[in-house]
Amino acid sequence: MTGVRHPVIRTPDQRIRVFVSSTLRELAGERRAARAAIERMRLAPVMFELGARPHPPRELYRSYLDQSDVFVGIYAESYGWVAPGEDVSGLEDEYDLAPASMPKLIYIKTSERRDERLSQLIARIQADDTAAYLHFETADELEERITGDLATLLAERFDQSRGEDSLLTAEPSLAARIPAPYTETIGREGELAEIRALLAGGIHRVVSLIGPGGIGKSRLAIEAAHADADLFPDGTFFVPLEGVLEPGLLLPTIAYVLGIRDTGAAALEERIAQALGDRHVLIVLDNFEQIIDEAPVLVRLYTLAPRACFLVTSRSVLRIRGEQVFDVESLQTPETDAPITLAQALASAACVLFAERAEAAQPGFALTADNARDVIDICRRLDGLPLAIELAAAKIRLLSPHDIAQRLERSLPLLSSAARDLPDRHRTMGATIDWSVGLLTDVQRDMLQDLGVFAARFTLEAVESVGSGRSWGDDAIETLAALIDASLVQRIDSAGRSVFSLLAIVREYAIDALEARGEADAMRIAHADYYLGLVRRVSPRLRGAAQVDAVAELGLEVPNLRAAARHLVLTDRLDDAGDFAWTLLAYWWISGYFADVSLWMLELRAKEGAITERTLAIATFFPLWAEMWQRPSDQVVAGLGECVRLFTISGDEQAAAMTLAARASTRLQFPDLDPALARTELDDATERLHALGDGWGEALAEVALGLLGVVRRDIAEALAHFDRSIEIADACQDPFTRVVAGNNRARVYFAMGDLDASEREFLLTLRLSTRLHFVEGAAYGIEGICAIAAVRGEAWRAGALAAVAATIRETTGLFDVEGFAVYLEPLAALRETDPDGVAEGERAGVELSLSQAVRLALPDADLEEAVAAW
Repeated sequence: MTGVRHPVIRTPDQRIRVFVSSTLRELAGERRAARAAIERMRLAPVMFELGARPHPPRELYRSYLDQSDVFVGIYAESYGWVAPGEDVSGLEDEYDLAPASMPKLIYIKTSERRDERLSQLIARIQADDTAAYLHFETADELEERITGDLATLLAERFDQSRGEDSLLTAEPSLAARIPAPYTETIGREGELAEIRALLAGGIHRVVSLIGPGGIGKSRLAIEAAHADADLFPDGTFFVPLEGVLEPGLLLPTIAYVLGIRDTGAAALEERIAQALGDRHVLIVLDNFEQIIDEAPVLVRLYTLAPRACFLVTSRSVLRIRGEQVFDVESLQTPETDAPITLAQALASAACVLFAERAEAAQPGFALTADNARDVIDICRRLDGLPLAIELAAAKIRLLSPHDIAQRLERSLPLLSSAARDLPDRHRTMGATIDWSVGLLTDVQRDMLQDLGVFAARFTLEAVESVGSGRSWGDDAIETLAALIDASLVQRIDSAGRSVFSLLAIVREYAIDALEARGEADAMRIAHADYYLGLVRRVSPRLRGAAQVDAVAELGLEVPNLRAAARHLVLTDRLDDAGDFAWTLLAYWWISGYFADVSLWMLELRAKEGAITERTLAIATFFPLWAEMWQRPSDQVVAGLGECVRLFTISGDEQAAAMTLAARASTRLQFPDLDPALARTELDDATERLHALGDGWGEALAEVALGLLGVVRRDIAEALAHFDRSIEIADACQDPFTRVVAGNNRARVYFAMGDLDASEREFLLTLRLSTRLHFVEGAAYGIEGICAIAAVRGEAWRAGALAAVAATIRETTGLFDVEGFAVYLEPLAALRETDPDGVAEGERAGVELSLSQAVRLALPDADLEEAVAAW
């Protein structure tokens, strides 16, 4: 940090920001071209003309530069105005202030006359090896050059960033959580304007986009979230619900997207409410119809968070207070009583969509006078449904528009007739999928239906695994490629690997067909077996040196882990379901999925099938975990005691010892704590775990013993147990237990006045937390370093870190302020002596992202070490 601070002036949005420097009047046309190029790349132009600000011009562009990622300079003839008291013009000052590390793209307009000082500046730029420069003639040429150069720059930066941890290197831009549309949205300008008006008014808390499957609700919601990000300065979030079938998973799913991890420490609804607070956010809930009975939850959330708005896509109206229904209509098709002409087709959003998607399938396709009649006929027969049109357009590789139109004329009436009780558009969509699937071979059709058992995304390895014994099993790659060509399966790049997905409506079609064939359970079992095997292969790495990679690998599979758990319960493989849940105990804890598992275990217990004592213990344990932290009681202690008994009877001594430690931890929260009893149980659990060689469990049991020492105010005892826990964690090379133990030991060091030891510990836990994506661990590390900065009188740094810590507590719902927020007292003391410095830091800290806070907290050497580790 330089110590120099400028006013925080927010840029137009939170995407990658491109600062444009040029003389305003001389190059007005070129500036418009630059803005068009930047926005074509879906980046954010940073330009004075995008809005006046109550700050002097120099302070304005300094602050804009501080927030920008790329510098674009456009120079022609004028050097620009030199303000009184300044030595250089704003044009040169902007270039000088751009950090050396910021990419600089310079464009010089060809001219035979140029101000002498501008010529000198250009000569200096040409000698600067950190800047790239090109000449141009016209505004149109400039637009194309900027677009191409930005695309190349982003590709280079993306390659450089592979392997870097997102917590440190990626700005947590909330708008970036909204998926980027794979293709251009066509014909929805009016709807987008109406939705913006509904969201901008501040009256409607829930705007529901209602319509049948395939009409484009999700695409419209995504486009609206991108277009209206400026209305929600505290962020936009996208919550996909297509794989969420149990109503009880709505809150956990929303919480996870908001960055709240369910460790059982507090009720999720309370944590979400605290995280949202008075933040002005937009939360997009996609595919709500399958959990429609949970709609009243939204009323409770927006009551507790008065500035949160929800944009919901659903096939059914939610029927709750505060809902504004917006019916999503089909795309416009040409009027039936008007002459069929090329002009009519070009004026129709449906026909333009067909042409655009057909051109993507077969380059060179275009709407012409010869094919306009057939394209219009196709779009009319498909009722203007976007997905139906896209599926039809994909057939252009095999069929001409005339052939497609003829086949639809023969197929759609027949296919639609079987479901007269459905609305017309539902029948049309189902019939279109039927027709599209009818063009597949039998083997391709079998694979499509079998893929219905997968959740949102799946890998080729998973597909090949479930293909054993299926008609397509020996030709999985070729058959999958055919389904991709037919636009029934999508291929996506995720974390450097190829994954595949089905649209929600196609998945529904596939699973319905599989059910009709009587083979759904067989495929569910194959799916569950694959993921049960995956879990058993990965879970040993959840404890030890490979923990970071294991957590990341499982994180990519969460939707299918959920589906596998459902399949195991649904097919009455209850003991396998229990084993699945317990095997991933470490992952649920680290990543905060206890609510999900508790729900599965309650469903398991409601089944009538026979289960082993071990499965009953597991199904009892998980729901008690939340009770243990939120509502500790004698009943929870008794329930965990029963789990210990059942685990012991089943022969799982390791699980029995872990549960015994949990039972003792429950006692620690009682106001009338019996320290001797808690100590006896924790000693017993620790000895058992040590004898069993379970270093992960032993380290956590030692932490509980240390906390018992803290409660008893025996600091020496507490420190001894935290030391022992760290010794075990280091021996196992386990980041999670090292962070848990380290943060506790650092607090003890701080209480003892050993600032150097405390700082070393907090810095280490912060580095480990960033590697593990463990936000709460990082939060405690930042708070600790804030406390140390406060004691040392670093007012600005302490204030900035304190503001970040407060924001993290609000957005993640941490509730243990009294016990763990060690920075509050030293910061209050510093505020007495240097109120201005603390206040200035706090004002800056409010604008810092978590990654920026980590950089502020870590010394440069530590930061380089953390980044190099990836």
